[in-house]
Amino acid sequence: MSKSLITIDGSMGEGGGQIFRTALAYAAVTRRPVKIINIRAKRSNPGLRPQHLSALRALAKITKAEIKGDYVGSQSVYFNPREVEGGETTIDPGTAGSITLIIQAILPALLFARKTSKLTIKGGTDVPWSPPIDSLRFVFLPALSRMGVEAKLELIRRGHYPRGGGIVRLTVEPLTELLKPIVLKNQGEILGIRGISHCVKLQKHVAERQAKTAEEIIRREGICKNISIELEWYPREKDPHLGPGSGIVLWAETSEKAVLEYDSLGARGKPAEKVGEEAAVGLVRQIRNGGAVDVHHTDQFIPFMALARGRSEIFSSEISLHTLTAIMVAEQIIGAEFHVSGEKGEPGIVSCSGVGLEPIY
Repeated sequence: MSKSLITIDGSMGEGGGQIFRTALAYAAVTRRPVKIINIRAKRSNPGLRPQHLSALRALAKITKAEIKGDYVGSQSVYFNPREVEGGETTIDPGTAGSITLIIQAILPALLFARKTSKLTIKGGTDVPWSPPIDSLRFVFLPALSRMGVEAKLELIRRGHYPRGGGIVRLTVEPLTELLKPIVLKNQGEILGIRGISHCVKLQKHVAERQAKTAEEIIRREGICKNISIELEWYPREKDPHLGPGSGIVLWAETSEKAVLEYDSLGARGKPAEKVGEEAAVGLVRQIRNGGAVDVHHTDQFIPFMALARGRSEIFSSEISLHTLTAIMVAEQIIGAEFHVSGEKGEPGIVSCSGVGLEPIY
């Protein structure tokens, strides 16, 4: 028997692209058709932009989905997924659109594939308004492994906006048992601060200045003395990237395995010192707020908490509108039950009674 269509209003909550991507992800894992209306209604340029279209087409490809409304500017999309075979495939949207946002949309579905998925994804690895690739490979995927997610992300080449040209390889093993709930309530002792400061098609001093400023701020604030920020750069004549671009990702290592990260991207006319300062000040704020999960990773955990078996609890350093919106979509499509203690913009506990979705194959 075919499953009933569910309609999601893309204007609810923060009214941005996150609603679109998470609705697609839930539809894919439940094999339930979804119609998303009023897409990005609260943005100055509503409707699908190229990076949202890239995520839609990528997910449609791996789920053999029927889609309607897949064009730039579309404010209504119909998506009817069928099955996820897995195997090897390449996703190349031909733009500098965010690779990490594509992965956000497709990762839940790949967990419920028939066999191991090996994807080559092209586009932007470090672009504005999306998680940088280093945040995903060094912070979020290791945290998801505690829930039973087996995913490996290999960076082949960085890609910055507007030229793109980034390449990653993503390998995801299908689940053989239910996702485990996760509990992250205690920050614990800060054992060290780690990071990567990179620059491509730029002089080495750009990466050095980003790292130096970040380290100075963390030491001045008394957060931790054990700081190690790796530099990534290439001699211009050997630099394989299209570039130019730079960025820094910082994360804390704690005794309780908290998930605390912050980052910043370079831009034309933006001093390297400013890039390092933004990342360091942001990380210090997340740590000082006392949470075990930073503001951005809180909303990224929501889909996996909803799909897991049992009760998950995370102490967020800052409850964002993105998190509250992600919860709305999860409750409507998946039927998971969430509770948030804390106000928007403040630290708080996010708890969830997950549905325990069974591996399909």
